[in-house]
Amino acid sequence: MGKPIEITNIRIEQDKGKNRRAYIAHFEDPVQYGVHGGVKEFYNASTEEEYPSTLDHIVAAAGG
Repeated sequence: MGKPIEITNIRIEQDKGKNRRAYIAHFEDPVQYGVHGGVKEFYNASTEEEYPSTLDHIVAAAGG
């Protein structure tokens, strides 16, 4: 088996409610995750700010 081409190094920090920040190695600014729209309704979540859900990022990555 060959050497891995990348090892993911991520730190997650929980904010209020469903919102959280992902700090990804080699990037200065965090990626914001949270809930919005139907996901927000499904979880009956109340948030001051809406952010993309992790599902949004997975779909965007797969579509790219």
